[in-house]
Formats: sequence, structure tokens, C-alpha cells
Amino acid sequence: MSKKTDIFVAIDTQSQENAKKLIGQLNNKHCGIKIGKELFTSCGPEIIQWVKSEGFEVFLDLKFHDIPNTVMKACDAASRMNVDIINVHALGGKEMMSAAKNAVSNQQIKLIGVTLLTSHDKNFITEVGLSGSIDDCVKKLAINAAESGLDGIVCAAPDIPNIRQYLPSNFIFITPGIRLGKINNDDQKRAANPMDAANFGSDILVIGRPITGDSNPQEVLLRVHNQLNN
Repeated sequence: MSKKTDIFVAIDTQSQENAKKLIGQLNNKHCGIKIGKELFTSCGPEIIQWVKSEGFEVFLDLKFHDIPNTVMKACDAASRMNVDIINVHALGGKEMMSAAKNAVSNQQIKLIGVTLLTSHDKNFITEVGLSGSIDDCVKKLAINAAESGLDGIVCAAPDIPNIRQYLPSNFIFITPGIRLGKINNDDQKRAANPMDAANFGSDILVIGRPITGDSNPQEVLLRVHNQLNN
């Protein structure tokens, strides 16, 4: 595997104390930090400032999805918080994604479109009335994101080989749903292990419970990091 694959650790807790304790056990040389809805809603921008002060890159995972003007203003506000990655839902459409891209003037910040979640399967496609297969939907959403000027997408790792040829060569693929083994009552339906995800073409792996649920999260993180990059 020739390219480097990065890791962002998902910190999902409502407690700022627990978040800081967990992040304090991780090495910023081996990962960035993903701050999602639970932690951000509980702790606000202050937790981002603290994580950045600890030397970590930050992926602000709020999946903005609203009318174009609202998403544009939200992305403008997010870009002022010194984060490294922001995302929006590709299901919001091209006008919304283009507005979001126009709001992020700092070219160092990557704007990413979320295609289908790794918890989505064919039953979800049928339930919400989308046409075609999972592959068809992810391909269409990914192409829309690229045509809107976004820097990459969030998708399941197995989706990448089916869509890579239709997207820019420098497009970024971020893959959640990374598993190191079986998790009880797992809500991820389209998961992958780290090496398979990297071989599929993932640039960034988002890993939560397999690392944060371990008694020694840094040890697990380092093991995956070395596996990917040695």
C-alpha cells in the first residue's frame, strides 16, 4: 500500500471531563479527533479549542443538511473555529453543497459530503423512496459532491472501488464503520477492518468504539496506525 492512511478517533460522550481524559491518552502523532453531535452539543466550541491546543487535527462531524443559506452560514461559522474537516449531507443537493463550499474560504479546511451512512442498507433505500441500489445512490451522491466543488466524501469502505473512476484523482475518501472485531448490538451494517478499508482506497479511517472502548486506547491506536503505515 503506497499511500498513507490517517486515523481520526471518534469521541462520543456528553462529558467534557471524560472527553479530555480519553483524548489525553492518545498521541496526536497517530490520530486526529472527530467531534460529533453528542460531544459538540454538550460542550460547544470550547472543546474544539481545547483539542486543537493539544495539537490534534479536528474533524467536526455535524453533517449539515438544510436550505442552502442556512448551511452556508453554518459552514462559515464552523470554518472560523479552526477545524480541519467539516461535513455536509450530500443528500442536501448541489445548490446546498455549492453554497457550503463558497462559505469555506480557508483552503486548508476540507469540506466533505456524506453519502449514505454505514448504518444504511437496502431496506433504508426502499424505506425513504430512493431508486436504485446502494452502489447507485452512493455513486450519484459522490459525483454531485465532486461537481459542487467538495474535497471528498464520507462513505463505507467497500463503496470506494465502485466510484473512484468517476471522481477527481485528489478526492478524499473518509470511511467510518471501522471494526477490529465483533461488537455486540453493532449498528454498523457496512463495516470494514482497517487494512481492507485502506486497500479499498480510504484516506481517513474514523474509528470510535474499538479504540475508545478499550482499557488502553493508545495501545490499540498505535497498533492500527503501525499496521496501516509500516
